[in-house]
Amino acid sequence: MEISIIGLPKSGKTTVFNALTRGNAETGAFSPTAVTPNIGMAKVSDKRIDALSDIFKPKKTTYAEVKYVDIALPQKAHDSKQGLDDQIIAHIANTDCVIHVVRAFEDENVPHVDGSVDVERDIVAIEMELAFSDLGLIGKRIRRINEGYKAAKPLEREAGSKEIAILEEIKASLEESIPIREQSLSEDIIKATRHYQFLTSKPLMVLVNIGESQIAQAGDIEDNLRKNFDHAGSGIVTLCGKLEMELSEMDDDDAKEMRDAMELSDAAVDSVISLSYRLLGYISFFTFGPDEVRAWTIAEGTNAQKAAGKIHTDLKRGLSGPR
Repeated sequence: MEISIIGLPKSGKTTVFNALTRGNAETGAFSPTAVTPNIGMAKVSDKRIDALSDIFKPKKTTYAEVKYVDIALPQKAHDSKQGLDDQIIAHIANTDCVIHVVRAFEDENVPHVDGSVDVERDIVAIEMELAFSDLGLIGKRIRRINEGYKAAKPLEREAGSKEIAILEEIKASLEESIPIREQSLSEDIIKATRHYQFLTSKPLMVLVNIGESQIAQAGDIEDNLRKNFDHAGSGIVTLCGKLEMELSEMDDDDAKEMRDAMELSDAAVDSVISLSYRLLGYISFFTFGPDEVRAWTIAEGTNAQKAAGKIHTDLKRGLSGPR
């Protein structure tokens, strides 16, 4: 599973990245020319794999992992109305899901790029920029098809006309501020357009980066935002990036002690991973025994034979199998 993290400068997205990956990427140093993303891995904590390890006492315990890609957006990406540049689009397109980090915390030492903190405004602004990028891709493809009509054979023209009709339908909805993930597209159309890797077709998690003083109101913040932004293929979660990054730098016992002292039941980063799984329709598949207990990520609804086949071809043939 590969997830991109985007957000306006000074939204705390790299702080969130560090919290999720236990990384140490530089924060607070925005560069308008930065194109190389930060990349990190996070283990998926799971009480079930812990329980299996307690039972089997294996030589090795392997957790599922999530790859996070922290992508810097331009200072005024949300004002361009032209979409993102090709490198940024490529980075996002190659991931399975998008986390949009939106700033809710107040800090006079870290001014917001627009001069004020407004969560709903920032959600809409970045969603529009992703839509502009998709519209730009659609426009380029339609132009290429039209330019190739003269030299095209009858069957190629027919296929081109069908493709244009599909793209025009998607384009019309995008222009009405309906991202592709929310459009009622048939399975055939989804399959036919999957290779485009449209940005607004990807599951979207809005991660609201709150301050420590807002932790007690986290549930209310999420509920209020869900009224307008909890749509098909998307989800809302809150996280105090600064606190979670500090906790990620501690050893597990010290972090637990601090969470207990602050009356925080679970790591907020676990909620982020859990929501990622739900948005992508993934579940964990376990293999276990004395040598290794291991978690694998598979699509929900995958039967045991296909799940085994994903792991080892010999398991799919029935020569052996997970217990």
